[in-house]
Amino acid sequence: MHFLALAVCFSVAVSWWLRQAAAWRLDLGQMVWWNYAAAGAACLWLLHPRLDRHALAALPWGLVLLLGVVLPGLFVIMGRAVRSAGIVRADTAQRLSLLLSLLAAFTLFRQRIDAWQWLGLALGLPALAAMLARPRAAVSAAQRGGGSALWLCAVWLGYALVDVLLKLVALRGGDFGTTLQSSFVLAFVFMGAAQLWRMARGARADVRSLGAGLLLGLLNFADIDLYVRAHISLHANPAVVFAGMNLGVIALSALLGMGLLREPTSRVNRLGLVLAGLAVAALAQSA
Repeated sequence: MHFLALAVCFSVAVSWWLRQAAAWRLDLGQMVWWNYAAAGAACLWLLHPRLDRHALAALPWGLVLLLGVVLPGLFVIMGRAVRSAGIVRADTAQRLSLLLSLLAAFTLFRQRIDAWQWLGLALGLPALAAMLARPRAAVSAAQRGGGSALWLCAVWLGYALVDVLLKLVALRGGDFGTTLQSSFVLAFVFMGAAQLWRMARGARADVRSLGAGLLLGLLNFADIDLYVRAHISLHANPAVVFAGMNLGVIALSALLGMGLLREPTSRVNRLGLVLAGLAVAALAQSA
């Protein structure tokens, strides 16, 4: 269980660190760029991915290329969502993306739906709607930019897309470490090209953002690695890992966001938080 508890902590730590980008005037794009340098180095060191000709040839490169584009874009979107809507709502939107993943499983992968899954969907959709509602309370200067519902929807859709892409990669075969390493390298290249284009148009390289991005990459990789290790150590109880990760992140985000960071939430938002927890718990019963 300690792998699962640590994975929850690192997942929320990633959101908290993205939140600090705005508070400390860091360049989010450059942070995300260097995040993939650190994550790729950690993957190479700890997972020892197979990088021989046969392992690389076995990869479904179309899907890996899509991951290389989607992953950095989604990181930027998550950063915007955390800044505009807060950790509580952004992390809950991320975890509710499993509803779309479930719909994809029914339609694309021909999985049968049971009563618990219907209940999860019935609870999850109003939970998402409640979390999208903008609180009327006064918000910080970083949150006055507007568009929080749009960013939250993008998080919801984006994480579901990544989940579907990873499922498709798994169906096509290939070593997990090789796939992860290749996706990190491509994300670094694509994000680097975007940042160099920005710098050509006047943006300045920021050493603080580079350092913050390297730390973000270590947190990001630790989250992924510990989640995989939790599945390995609790291989006989996948529902425990599934429910523990999602409910743990929602609960810890709520504790951090509302308890320590004093993020504004309305009664409707808090109702959505409860419904989201119930939805995840119901879905876990069918796992």
